[in-house]
Amino acid sequence: MVQVDRLEFMERHLMLPVKGAALVMLFYYLFFAIRVEDITSTRLLASESYQYWTLLLKGVQTCYIFYFILNVAAGFSLFSMRQLSFALVQWIVFVVGILDTLFVATLTLVTGGFDSILFWILLALVIRNAVSIGLAAPQITANLIVMGAYVVAGLVDVSMQQTEMENVTSAHPYYEESGAASPTAEPFILRVCLLLLMTICCYGVQVLFDRQRRAEEESLEFSLRQQQMQATGRLAAEIAHQLKNPLGIINNAAFTLQRTVKEGKKITQQISIIREEVARSDRIITELMGYARLSEGRVERVEINEELDRAADQVFPAAVHFEVALHRQYAHALPSLLIQRAHISEVFVNILHNAREAMQGGGNIWLSTSFKEDYSVVITLRDDGPGIAPEHLEKIFEPYFTTKEKGSGLGLAIVKHNTEINGGTVTAHSELGKGTEFVVNFPAKSLFKLRK
Repeated sequence: MVQVDRLEFMERHLMLPVKGAALVMLFYYLFFAIRVEDITSTRLLASESYQYWTLLLKGVQTCYIFYFILNVAAGFSLFSMRQLSFALVQWIVFVVGILDTLFVATLTLVTGGFDSILFWILLALVIRNAVSIGLAAPQITANLIVMGAYVVAGLVDVSMQQTEMENVTSAHPYYEESGAASPTAEPFILRVCLLLLMTICCYGVQVLFDRQRRAEEESLEFSLRQQQMQATGRLAAEIAHQLKNPLGIINNAAFTLQRTVKEGKKITQQISIIREEVARSDRIITELMGYARLSEGRVERVEINEELDRAADQVFPAAVHFEVALHRQYAHALPSLLIQRAHISEVFVNILHNAREAMQGGGNIWLSTSFKEDYSVVITLRDDGPGIAPEHLEKIFEPYFTTKEKGSGLGLAIVKHNTEINGGTVTAHSELGKGTEFVVNFPAKSLFKLRK
């Protein structure tokens, strides 16, 4: 949103009015005020050079017409920039910046070449590109084009002056002896150096501002995530506390009743069942209290590839021999996630633990990571185990659903909970006899935004 607001201010609120006034003045200047005689008043021209400058002026007027049409189209797109994708708006701004540069460089041919006063407009375009173009590569490219366009336009002007000089000296052999001075390179070098220095300075300032902005956003991100985790953790802890108290009372009462009525075998058996169920419920609540750990940890920067390796080492320790081959395909330069390390570790450990049990200690597991354009990290964990039956696949994330004799049915439920509480998603794909694949998607940026 910060970049969108900056683009809206610079391109729509500032540049459009300025450019509109400049186009009106240029129209009057190019079509009514300027004449070839004005351009060549300081030049001694041969007749063929005079004709060439006439064609040049007409060419500049034609460029103006096309430039005007393109700017009208760009102006309409900028007025509806909030409805367009940010990537498209950035592309439009980049193209408009290149058009501005080329047109101003063309105008320098009829306003003095290297000595043109329009050089200062090119300098202003460098500053404008630094403000409007947030990405490093496009910004540097646009500003290098500004510098290159100025150099090319100046060299073309120098070449034309040299051609004129040759034509004049051929027509007037004694003109060269009159002391006509050739243009010096010193102002040109100084101006090019100024453009280069401004390009570097503007980029450096932008980098500093972007670092500060990212630091502020990251601080807000940490705060939002931490508040979210603490609120959810407090809720889970309260629920667990409220449930464990009555279960404890039931368990004590059943134990006392069992001791009292030992002579009644059937009653004792039923009471044993009650105690077993209470113990099972207590175990489930204890696992549920793992949710309460949401408030205990702290949000930190987590590297996905490292966390995957750590989870694999935990599930398949080197000291224990498993006939499992791990295949890793990690993307480089993944963005760090702002998350509690215990959450993401529990996600990976539970999925890998299920894969190990399903393959009964032997098989292949593929771990891969990738980065999507919507600023999200995708983690894929796939095995070649027996797979999951279609009728069970839709239920595996439900609490207490399990196909194992001693399973609690909370492992994958915790995977889903820990993923979604951090704004992510988890999906499972499986086919009997062909293994199972879990795809976990975590946003690199929080989905929670502050309201104005």
